[in-house]
Amino acid sequence: MDHQKPIVQLLDATTEPFNLAIASARTCYSSKGILLPEDMIRTEKSLEIRDKVAKSTKKAGHLTTRQHPHFIFTLDKVSRQFVWSFLHSHPYYNSEQVSQRYVEVKKENYYIPPTLSGKQKEYYLEAIEYASNAYFEFVELLHPFIQDEYFLVYKARANYPEKWQLPIKKKCLEVARYLLPLGTYTYLYHSVNGLTLHRYHRLMNSFDAPEEQRLVVEEMIEKVKEIDPLYVEEMDDPIPLEETAEYKFFKDFYQDGSSEYRPEAAKNFVREFDEDMDNRYARLVSYSSNGPEVLASSVRAVLGLSKNSLNDEEAIRLVMDPSKNKHLTSTLNETTMSPLSRAMFNVHYSFKKRISHSADSQDQRHRMVPGSRPVLMSQYTGMPDYIVPKVVLKYPQLEETYRRKMDGIFKNLNRFIEAGGSTEHASYLLPNAFPVRFYESGDLLNLHHKWRARTCYNAQEEIFQASINELIDLTKVQPEIAKWIKAPCWIRLQGDIKPYCPEGDHYCGTQVWKRELDEYDRTL
Repeated sequence: MDHQKPIVQLLDATTEPFNLAIASARTCYSSKGILLPEDMIRTEKSLEIRDKVAKSTKKAGHLTTRQHPHFIFTLDKVSRQFVWSFLHSHPYYNSEQVSQRYVEVKKENYYIPPTLSGKQKEYYLEAIEYASNAYFEFVELLHPFIQDEYFLVYKARANYPEKWQLPIKKKCLEVARYLLPLGTYTYLYHSVNGLTLHRYHRLMNSFDAPEEQRLVVEEMIEKVKEIDPLYVEEMDDPIPLEETAEYKFFKDFYQDGSSEYRPEAAKNFVREFDEDMDNRYARLVSYSSNGPEVLASSVRAVLGLSKNSLNDEEAIRLVMDPSKNKHLTSTLNETTMSPLSRAMFNVHYSFKKRISHSADSQDQRHRMVPGSRPVLMSQYTGMPDYIVPKVVLKYPQLEETYRRKMDGIFKNLNRFIEAGGSTEHASYLLPNAFPVRFYESGDLLNLHHKWRARTCYNAQEEIFQASINELIDLTKVQPEIAKWIKAPCWIRLQGDIKPYCPEGDHYCGTQVWKRELDEYDRTL
């Protein structure tokens, strides 16, 4: 198995991105109406003005004009770690990525760093092979247990077991993927605006995966350069890894190198963090203490009413009760365009979280609920550290095999590090089950959307459990808000929207709309 170059295609792009960006800037101060990209190059004088405006807006940081151009890429042969740590670590993108939950990973479909050689490459490849074999073996071992669990939920389907083997297989894949390494390849559509592409170029040498990031971003830039060299020419030079804030911290703090992998420091951090979590996936750590009052006052401000005309309870119900605010029942999620719904922007919450890399790769797609994700290897203690799915904990045979496989994965990872493997390359050998410990914050409007989606029984298991943790904590401090937030089927019931379940053929098999939040429980 050898390194494969990332496959980057520019599928579609804005015509004349550079001229469009500058035309939009000039339109801001144009008395002649809207200026078009072709107006930037009509005469020598217009070219001179274009270049002057480009330099001045760039220098001053007036860069919203660079957001107008858009670029649609397809990416293949890129790692999950790269996508998590770089592409999806900010809000300004759109991705459609192949699902590891439901699509089986192909053998030998893993990122191999191009600079590996000798014993390091040998140990890296052996670690990848071990994890890959563990994944396929566990898929097979899971099957009878997952099948039993499936027919406990869908009892009528047990009469026709062969008909339901595909969804059962997908459930097996969903659980077994916890064993896969973060270097597993993925493929995706990835769309960004021009300003985000500028930032990619500027920060491509940052943690966690600078080597792979350079390979991918340089390919992206090259594709854009082919259609518009001017757009690329104005990009700032990339920041060297050594000049990034994180690298400089590690170098200055430890004073004996720049490695972010410090097992003793990680052990102290993990112990402190996890003791505070008390075996939960999420915990409320900060909130708008007067949230209900602020929410009610915000509603009254939208409607121009006094407290005498609309009390707090009525105001909160007006915005959060799905029978009053039907926008909450819509799958289009148009709440950000509703004046009343936007009152929810003014209430904020922060959570401390511990979920697997696999789960967080989905959790971070809720980009309007941002989190401060870690430099991953800074949290590695040198010891096996992983999340165990609930169905695995339920059956001793599954748990024993799962833990034995995990021990082997971490043993191989440590052997690679001891052979001189870099922490950057070592991060690709961490399993999907490795816990990501971080803080996440959001406003009530965007958290409502997330909680509504992720308390569905079809949601990823850990994000489901974390959402329950978060809502139960919210119930303890602000019950007048929390009582209106449950699974999407419950919200549609309150709004009298039928069918209550919006999932169609993917109905979870449980009438969740009849349950209270503290009764939400599932194994699969």
